[in-house]
Amino acid sequence: MARGTGDILDVSHVVVSDRPLVVCDVDDVVLHFAAPFQEFLLAQGHEFLPRSFNLMGNIVASDTRLEVDIAGVYRLIGAFFEAQESWQLPIEEVVQTLEALSADADVVFLTAMPPLYSQQRRRLLDRLGLAFPLIASEEPKGPMMRRLNAERIFPTTFIDDMAHNLHSVRTHMPDSLLIHMMPDSALHLMAPKPQDDIVRARDWRHAEELIRAHWLPR
Repeated sequence: MARGTGDILDVSHVVVSDRPLVVCDVDDVVLHFAAPFQEFLLAQGHEFLPRSFNLMGNIVASDTRLEVDIAGVYRLIGAFFEAQESWQLPIEEVVQTLEALSADADVVFLTAMPPLYSQQRRRLLDRLGLAFPLIASEEPKGPMMRRLNAERIFPTTFIDDMAHNLHSVRTHMPDSLLIHMMPDSALHLMAPKPQDDIVRARDWRHAEELIRAHWLPR
């Protein structure tokens, strides 16, 4: 939902150890996004109309019903990310599950958002007890995941709500466990579906079962 800058982000601040690696998207995987963003739009005098899987062309002014132009949509997204600490809440069971997984694996957040708003997200995650390393980037996630893992031979897992991110990671890290996790929002019901060999997690407890099974010797 954010625009790419074309810049290559330095990830050297994230150090992974000789343990399994679990990389999670944030919006609608760790933190609710679709629902609070729609509430935010209403507070700003706008509405999201679920006509297609795209914010562009589907956000209208509440009074006139006129569509917000592309620049206006990006302004609203930026304003939401600026104010995210007042709007976003954790997905059910994510805190407990990632804490349990972190006893045996490195957990990293890879969020598709402008790095400009990373400090707000860092404060919010820390406040919620999710103090795992954070990378905010608009780059494709497959190359980012490969750079994070480097030449390690330990099991890797990637969790996201967007099919194109899961497919990107599969292209660059084909041995990774790919988990599709998303809310049952009107927006997500219209989203492109991941390919059939990508598993869908019902919730975070189910995701933990899948991840731990992936760690077992084969």
